[in-house]
Amino acid sequence: MHRLAQLAQQPSRRIIGLMSGTSLDGLDVALCRLHGHGPDTRLELEHFATVPYDEEFRRRVRQVFAREQVSLEYLTLLHAWLGREHARMVLDCLRAWQVAPAEVDLLASHGQTVYHAPAHQHQHPDFPGLNATLQLGDADHLAVGTGIITVGDFRQKHVAAGGEGAPLATYGDFLLLSSPNEERLLLNLGGIANFTYLPRTDAASAQTKTASAAFSTDTGPGNTLLDAVVRAHFPQLAFDEGGRLAAAGTVHAGLLAELLAQPFFAASLPKTTGPELFSLAYLHAAQTRTATFDLPVEDLLATLVELSATGVAQAVRLALGEQPAVAVYASGGGAHNPVLMAALQRHLPACRFASTAELGVPPDAKEAILFALLANEAVAGQPISIGAGRQRVPAIRMGKISLPD
Repeated sequence: MHRLAQLAQQPSRRIIGLMSGTSLDGLDVALCRLHGHGPDTRLELEHFATVPYDEEFRRRVRQVFAREQVSLEYLTLLHAWLGREHARMVLDCLRAWQVAPAEVDLLASHGQTVYHAPAHQHQHPDFPGLNATLQLGDADHLAVGTGIITVGDFRQKHVAAGGEGAPLATYGDFLLLSSPNEERLLLNLGGIANFTYLPRTDAASAQTKTASAAFSTDTGPGNTLLDAVVRAHFPQLAFDEGGRLAAAGTVHAGLLAELLAQPFFAASLPKTTGPELFSLAYLHAAQTRTATFDLPVEDLLATLVELSATGVAQAVRLALGEQPAVAVYASGGGAHNPVLMAALQRHLPACRFASTAELGVPPDAKEAILFALLANEAVAGQPISIGAGRQRVPAIRMGKISLPD
């Protein structure tokens, strides 16, 4: 505890942020130097790597991923195993970077989401109105395995304070990427797509640590359905690299309309979702209703690209009006898919699209960086009020602290 008090008083902290997304491509590891806290935060990215998961790793996680029924024993064992595996990967990165664990102040672990259950989605009669979410990869195993104080399990405080546990990007995006010169939309195209809207900041909002109009929301599937279809038809592939398969296909209007009939797309903002809803079962049900099971895989992928782009565009227009004209900065795996990016530009022609790299944040590192920032706030910051009305996010500090001994 004395060490934590010292860390809070330091002018800067060296923090590793970890992110493992629903695409299961690997563990993002970002070693950051954070100066100050709150709106005065400055961040330097010292090192970044994505440690790829092998097929055995993915197989183990998929045993429980987004499944309503799993082995309780397997889930329990996986929680500990993931923590140990992530600790091993962190130590491998530190060796490669020639950084000793003792030179790192904090480790910030998002964990591996295996089930997301907002109330609007599960509608369980025993738990009316209760939001819940589950991330595996025990932080105590990370702390003991690396010898670094670990902050983990960030999403539970958000749920406890009345949120849905996602998306959490609002906090980090506001602190790190707000601008007095332009209104921005930070678009993350991961397994599930989401965005943070950031109005222009002014001196008053920075001084009071508030942003009344900033908010985040999920928009629907990003890459999750695209990747699942590719794996089902091409087991040797993890995803449609460069969108080449989708580029060779044609959108099936009937199937697209049936997919977009899912009530999530018409729901008011903000909202969250996950692969539990946007699964192959959802796709197969729509194909059954439209008799499109014989659709060529290229046409299926083209239709799913259009679904992802339409979901994002509908949410942006719902938030900002029919002709939004904001600067959109993309990150996540989908930012590398030129077919998806072209579809987004077509749907939102007045918006300027760019990568978060333009803001000094590598798009593949962005989420890991944001969790390093949340850990910095947990140790040294104060609750920050963001948003207003239904779009207000809880004014909280997130994360549970695990000591290495």
